Amino acid sequence: MYVIIVYDIEEERVNKIKKILRMYLTWVQNSVFEGEIKESQLLRLKQLLLETIKEKDSIRLYIIENPRLVKKEILGVSKGDWESNII
Repeated sequence: MYVIIVYDIEEERVNKIKKILRMYLTWVQNSVFEGEIKESQLLRLKQLLLETIKEKDSIRLYIIENPRLVKKEILGVSKGDWESNII
């Protein structure tokens, strides 16, 4: 499956969240990670994130069962490793 994760985290926890996300996904833009992931890995990732976030933090997961149904484009500057992780 393909996952896109977008987060809004209090500044003191941002680096910890980024470190966790980098273990499983590719950074593509400020506060955005994405990539192919197995269901068991996704469960572990969600567990780690839940253990780290606090009440003011927000994380959105977009889970795409069939990545072929998604078309991705970039307007402007490309950030992160997006091009190396094309669907």
